[in-house]
Amino acid sequence: MGFDHLRATYFEESGELLESAYAQLSALAEDRADGDTMHALFRAIHSIKGGGGAFGFTRLVGLAHVMETLLDRLRDGALEGTPERMALLLKATDALADLLAAEQRDEAMPAGFEDGLIAALAAVVEAPGAAAPTMAAPAAPAAPAAAAVPEGTGWRIEFRPHAALFRHANEPLLLIRALRALGPLTVSAALDRLPGLEALEPEDAYLAWTLVLAAPLPRAAVEEIFEFVVDDCDLSIDPLVPAVVQDDAPVMAAAAVAAPAGARPEPTAAQSVRVDVAKVDRLVNLVGELVINQAMLLQLGSTVPPEVCPGLVAGLETLSQHLRELQEGVMAIRTQPVKSVFSRMPRLVRELAAQLGKDVRLVVTGEATEIDKTVVEQLADPLTHLLRNALDHGLETPEAREAAGKPRQGTVHLSAEQRGGRILIELSDDGRGIDRARVLARAKERGIVAPDAVLSDGEIDELIFMPGFSTAAAVSSVSGRGVGMDVVRRNIQSLGGRIAVESRFGEGSRFVLSLPLTLAVMDGLVVSVGREAYILPIAAIVESLRPRPQDIDEVVGRGQVLSIRGAYIPLLPLHRAFGVADAVLDPSRGIVVIVETDNAGRVGLLVDDLVGQQQVVVKSMEANYGTIAGIGGATILGNGRVALILDVAGLATLPQAGASARHATAAAVALH
Repeated sequence: MGFDHLRATYFEESGELLESAYAQLSALAEDRADGDTMHALFRAIHSIKGGGGAFGFTRLVGLAHVMETLLDRLRDGALEGTPERMALLLKATDALADLLAAEQRDEAMPAGFEDGLIAALAAVVEAPGAAAPTMAAPAAPAAPAAAAVPEGTGWRIEFRPHAALFRHANEPLLLIRALRALGPLTVSAALDRLPGLEALEPEDAYLAWTLVLAAPLPRAAVEEIFEFVVDDCDLSIDPLVPAVVQDDAPVMAAAAVAAPAGARPEPTAAQSVRVDVAKVDRLVNLVGELVINQAMLLQLGSTVPPEVCPGLVAGLETLSQHLRELQEGVMAIRTQPVKSVFSRMPRLVRELAAQLGKDVRLVVTGEATEIDKTVVEQLADPLTHLLRNALDHGLETPEAREAAGKPRQGTVHLSAEQRGGRILIELSDDGRGIDRARVLARAKERGIVAPDAVLSDGEIDELIFMPGFSTAAAVSSVSGRGVGMDVVRRNIQSLGGRIAVESRFGEGSRFVLSLPLTLAVMDGLVVSVGREAYILPIAAIVESLRPRPQDIDEVVGRGQVLSIRGAYIPLLPLHRAFGVADAVLDPSRGIVVIVETDNAGRVGLLVDDLVGQQQVVVKSMEANYGTIAGIGGATILGNGRVALILDVAGLATLPQAGASARHATAAAVALH
């Protein structure tokens, strides 16, 4: 394994460890901590430091080392975890993330960047009342006396560090403290390797230790303590067994069979395996090809009379079932929790709130929701824009909130959940909401809408997504340049998603992102229009029906609307939208598929007929051809023909559909 690969693996694992560290710090700050929270935080920082030492990242190691020392005091109870100390650890973790990112880019952070934090952390560690837990004093280099244990077993550990142990960012004292936390510990130091003062090297390790842990623990618990030093020491871990009985109390001794000095602990069974993303993508593509071939086989099988080959139909059905299970399994490998993106947001909120002089609390839920890795990687920028918008435009200053009868601290809620075949990500705040009068005035001022235009609340809210639109009075480092929200919508739509906004003036705003669970394979409804076939995503379909002639109304200049259960739904004939000849023109002779859109509500799509439901492999139009309005991708059907996958959100914005999608319902109500 090459050095570059090891380095890349370290940065990838360190990113995961930072996510864990932030999660534990959040739990501590919000009183959600349990007995393992502080230990998990310590392990994360220790692991980052250990790997950093191996690669020579001395500045990163220096900061992590003093953080580790403070965490060790906190978990041992020598220091109390006050809010001020938690806030200091949070700042230190932010700085650690910056140092890690700089090393990954092969850049150097400014000189002295971390010095102030190191000094503040050290001051806390060395403060009065922060004395280290007591341990047995060093003894002569001799085997310790047997540890008396009432019942059970324990472990005898011979730990002889190599000279370079300290240079690899490891600290024996922390290892001993970690052992002491597991149970009663007898410690004896061996001084036989300690040279005279004139020959002593300050960075070399000379002491060795014999430790007797009198606790009935599994070997793996002890091995975990020494996980990062096995290459820098001679280590033996031997079980204690009852040897002699004195005064009716058993005395524990080392077992006769001992591991050889310097031997590695036996590895525990791996619970996961790290796989290169390119290999997973290759597997996804192969499954996609199998889905296409399976569709073709089903198409051919339908032409064969059952009596010719009785087992063919059953075999194809079994194949379909197994292929769906395979596809779901492969998709599960490709997905990952949105936590990897959500974990970056608390720091953004902290820094931006400080910059704007606002008191903000970020509440995050649903971070374990899983979504396609490709989608996750492209969520960071849209969420960053939305959060900056919420803090700058949405939330008021503490004084303004207090004057409005609100708590001085504003709240932003970021959540994720799976609903059907889509992922909903919601970002809401309890700020001032959208000032629609101001938005409309600015839009008229910039010529985005006509001076005499009369828009509904929803249409005004949609204006914030127009390119170049901003209500900021002045350009700042946070906002005001008119870029951001239009970029958010384009990015979300490029992922096959939609974004909607709801707002109440004086109460707050709510943005909802609806994203596909996966970009590779989806369930679709095949519909025919003339000689063409299109795919409608199942998740967007509300219902389908053949309307009666009396349920169709023609609105002059606005198109047709469908009256259904007291509501009016604008109709969009797909043959008109895409210029398809020989299609059904009369809605009462065709099929209307009602779909849900974000910015136009429900729309009825007029098609000739419903062909059937099937899994389809999504092929990107942008990568293979170019962007087409109303089209979200393409696929290959069982008959080998290419079919276009409809973008339901984009259909309502087509020129042919614009009038009906925006105004037909209101016109129909007025007509009746």
